[in-house]
Amino acid sequence: MSKFIPVYMHPDSMPIDISFVFKDEKPAGKHGFAKARGEEIRFEDGTLARFWGVMFNGSACFPTHEKAEMVARRLAQTGINIVRFHQMDDEWTAPNLYRMTTGERVTNTRDLCPESLERLDYLIKCLKEQGIYFTVDMTTYRRFKPGDGVKDAHLLHDGTRLYAMYDPKMIDLQKEFCDKFWNHVNPYTGLAYKDEPAFAMCAIINENDTFIDHSSRRWYNLIPYYDNEFRDLFAAWLKEKGIEYDAYHCELFSKDQPMFDFRMELMHKYCDEMYAHLRSLGVKIPISGSNYHTCYGSVKAQENMDFGDAHSYFYDWHWGEEEKCCGHKHITEAASSPLAGPCCNRIHGKPFFMTEWDMPFPNSFRAEGTLWYSSMSCLQNWTGMTIHTYGYGHDMSKFDLLGKAASTNTIGGVPYREGIFAIWNDPAQYGLFYHAALMVRRGDVSPAREVLGARVTPEMYGIRANALQGSAMEMHQVHSVLDTCSTEGVTELLDPAVPYPREKAEEIISDTGELKRYPKKGFAVIDTPRTKSVYGKLGTLAVNKTVKPVTRKELNGLAIDCKTDFATITLSSLTNDPISKSDNILLTAVGRARNHGAQFDGEKMLFIGTNPIEVEVIEADVEIETERENLEVWSIDSEGFYAGRIDSVYEDGKLKFTIGEEFACMYYLIVEP
Repeated sequence: MSKFIPVYMHPDSMPIDISFVFKDEKPAGKHGFAKARGEEIRFEDGTLARFWGVMFNGSACFPTHEKAEMVARRLAQTGINIVRFHQMDDEWTAPNLYRMTTGERVTNTRDLCPESLERLDYLIKCLKEQGIYFTVDMTTYRRFKPGDGVKDAHLLHDGTRLYAMYDPKMIDLQKEFCDKFWNHVNPYTGLAYKDEPAFAMCAIINENDTFIDHSSRRWYNLIPYYDNEFRDLFAAWLKEKGIEYDAYHCELFSKDQPMFDFRMELMHKYCDEMYAHLRSLGVKIPISGSNYHTCYGSVKAQENMDFGDAHSYFYDWHWGEEEKCCGHKHITEAASSPLAGPCCNRIHGKPFFMTEWDMPFPNSFRAEGTLWYSSMSCLQNWTGMTIHTYGYGHDMSKFDLLGKAASTNTIGGVPYREGIFAIWNDPAQYGLFYHAALMVRRGDVSPAREVLGARVTPEMYGIRANALQGSAMEMHQVHSVLDTCSTEGVTELLDPAVPYPREKAEEIISDTGELKRYPKKGFAVIDTPRTKSVYGKLGTLAVNKTVKPVTRKELNGLAIDCKTDFATITLSSLTNDPISKSDNILLTAVGRARNHGAQFDGEKMLFIGTNPIEVEVIEADVEIETERENLEVWSIDSEGFYAGRIDSVYEDGKLKFTIGEEFACMYYLIVEP
């Protein structure tokens, strides 16, 4: 029978502190400004930029001074080195960019709240001191007001979506915001934001492109004034191109070639115009356009941006006000890669950074997500990733449950704000960030040797990345090769319309041999000198005190016999040495995590549970090949205390011990006395 133990994820600290590994990277910005250099982002002194991080949503971007110091210190303890400031312009939280508290009516979005900015300034100062960079979106959920002078402002949805990319007034307001934001001087650093090298990159607009249509009602609201404005622009474009087409009576979301070409040029013009404006202000860092991936036409429209960006989620749930259902699914069993669609935004010859990913609560197997996504970032040679999200609130102590609902359907039209995506207190996700940060920042997992290029010609602009379905990107690097791109460095060119084959459906192995996934068996492996992991369906639960036979998982220098049916067992050297030579190794063993007493009926949540948060005890026999004969294995509790020493034996060059029987925890330090 499964055994669960309480785990307390404190908002002010973590049980293990690995900030010492990256002590030479403080403060952020010490290497100069980040610059796009070919397919990489490097700092001015040539140092390669590799980021692993989180997002702060809404009011999380505006904590008190005390909370800013606390959260910056906690992030650094976990190895995080970038934060994405997101949804600062939303309307549903306070503080936000326009107000400090809820109550007083805000009549425009042109005046930035001085108190909110002061809090953001101090947060930036604290993050910078801890070696943590930041990225930011210029427009996310800004809801224009009548005082902005925007036509029919009361009819607009959050972010205005398509309209924001062609209405002159809205574009001018976006430029005005950029002026105020980047020229703002932080009193705690003495630098204007545009002169702050701890800003690593920025995006022009979030989840928006000109190909959004009526099939996504939450994204797009039909408003006659703006629809007519669109048709006027379309008619002028048709006249300029000498194309005969009825702009005023055609289907507004027609997929006819003239309409498609116009939408692509409209987005191209918007991105180029906003990019030029940011550069004219003196913004020095890499700039992306949007992170949406409707089709290759959207990718083509952003060909002049400095880097690509996209979002990827692995979930299957309906999360309503009353009924809450979740598909408990393994990413290790997935038939195709969840990154197949988003990867089309990676343009050959340019860097790529994923600003949103998640395998969110309450999926019982979400502990797989942190390891799989971070290892994929390494394999693809990306600049890095930020998870959605660390939290929505500026006071994390108020949110002490997993999945605590902080809002309803009325808030931004989304019923899962805060609880579903907040990971700061989730041992199954944030609890594994140590290893993810080490893998990404140190380059523990090597980039794939071969590059597959999806050859995108003009006739392909209307499709998505079908060639990338399946397992292509788990084996090799995958790029979109536009018609304007050089093919230098591409190992094999693919037809984007044809799925990429794989030799064996039962195993997917990277061309480096370091990453392996076995979809039919439901587990995966990370096997590198400094980080090793097995995760997924690893063993079988004990029944009536009789343990059924389990499959032994063997890596180079590591063997694990796991008795728990689902688990992630990961080891990372906390020194520059490989595990076989290291005198300081972190082992994390975690699988299911839940609130106490949580109840499900299949996929339907009956009761979310109460305090405390609990994790299932992982029972496993571990053998590590090591040159060090005197290593000790210590169980580390939630307070960071040495809870007890685990019995171990060293023989035949291997350290052997069992976890989950005595002093059961999720963290173990393997250290030399």
